[in-house]
Amino acid sequence: MPRFLTLIRIDENDVPEGGPSPELKERMGALLEEITKAGVMLDTAGLVPTSQGTRVTWSGGKLTSTDGPFTETKEVVGGYLLIQAKDKAEALEWAGRFLRVHEEHWTVTAEVREIAEDC
Repeated sequence: MPRFLTLIRIDENDVPEGGPSPELKERMGALLEEITKAGVMLDTAGLVPTSQGTRVTWSGGKLTSTDGPFTETKEVVGGYLLIQAKDKAEALEWAGRFLRVHEEHWTVTAEVREIAEDC
């Protein structure tokens, strides 16, 4: 069965103060338990803010690094889900369910991509 990486993109400037509500955390926990029990979940995690990250770039034969936050970037990867699904349609269904647990004031995007097994 193919594996899919879902990148959860957020606008760090638009995250509610105090982060996710207790209700959101509860709904998210229930969904992640369901995905795990269904045998689909391989791994998932949230990421620390970009202020704690570093970008490393290879360009022109040189390595450079830039410490966060990355103010020129509006949307950043805030977390990920790694799942094994029968097809892309199933992966998209799980991604949609993941997004729908968020309250209406959140703006969250899920980018679903199949992992190339021949690389």
